[in-house]
Amino acid sequence: MEKTKIDVQELARVLKLLGDSTRLSIMQYVSKGECCVCELVELLDMSQPAISQHLRKLRDANLVVENRKRKWIFYRINEHHVAYELIHQLLEELPSVDDEFEELDRKNLRIICD
Repeated sequence: MEKTKIDVQELARVLKLLGDSTRLSIMQYVSKGECCVCELVELLDMSQPAISQHLRKLRDANLVVENRKRKWIFYRINEHHVAYELIHQLLEELPSVDDEFEELDRKNLRIICD
């Protein structure tokens, strides 16, 4: 099967979005599984409105997808995005965030909005 080529404009848009360290970190977290805004607030030590603003940009670019559970929204990486393989490779170059998720678990802050 031939890989789908990425349009120059789309790739430039993706790279511009991922050029922001907060959005890149968010992509790293949501690539590990679904995350709620409240978890990202804890992980990134930022306000909820700031996190939501970054998520909106990622969602508008179709880089993340939402999953509504009752009144809460959970985000995960969009594995069907044309640039997913490239994004995945970039994220693999970053240090693991597993310890950060374990710390959230230890503090009993995983999915605190459930």
